[in-house]
Amino acid sequence: MRKIITTTFVTLDGVMQAPGGPEEDRSGGFAYGGWQSNAARSDEITGSVLDTFMGLPFELLLGKRTYDIFAAYWPHHEEIVKIAKPFNSTKKYVVSHKPAELSWQNSKLITGDDVVAQIKKLKEEDGPDLWVYGSGNLIQTLLKYRLIDRMHLWVHPVTIGSGKRLFAEGTQAEVFKLVDSKVSTTGVIIATYEPAEPLKSDSLAD
Repeated sequence: MRKIITTTFVTLDGVMQAPGGPEEDRSGGFAYGGWQSNAARSDEITGSVLDTFMGLPFELLLGKRTYDIFAAYWPHHEEIVKIAKPFNSTKKYVVSHKPAELSWQNSKLITGDDVVAQIKKLKEEDGPDLWVYGSGNLIQTLLKYRLIDRMHLWVHPVTIGSGKRLFAEGTQAEVFKLVDSKVSTTGVIIATYEPAEPLKSDSLAD
């Protein structure tokens, strides 16, 4: 069975909305698109992590909004070889609430009333791990049904106070184990977690 692995840029207060640019997602009146630029300068640490991620075999599992952003950008920026080449060539599975035309090569739509069942079936197939970038609504579904095997969180040293959060209302109570962590020279914490067990309340008293 292949794994579902998420990679998410978040603020200190857990906001994941529109890290890349002002026009990426203005829903809800969000005014801080592009907040990632405050600590986005690449260094040896972030470069090494990115090289590792892009060097692994993977297929993409994306929500429709993130897919549209990627499809409008990466086919036209092949000069960024490290990311564009694997993104453009790999298979893309796109989760959508409704039927949609997919313009990016090697893309397959997942839609209908049985989306969760389709994702579970996809996990059971032979093939590379399924990597999720962005795709906030999709991640909420994956968390709800405990379908995520590993989460890479890139925690940026900024707070916003509003916006779409990674762990939104309805997230399952869960204990995660830290399996890796790194800190960039700009203060970005790259932490890798895997789900361990459902959360149980208890007392700290002896």
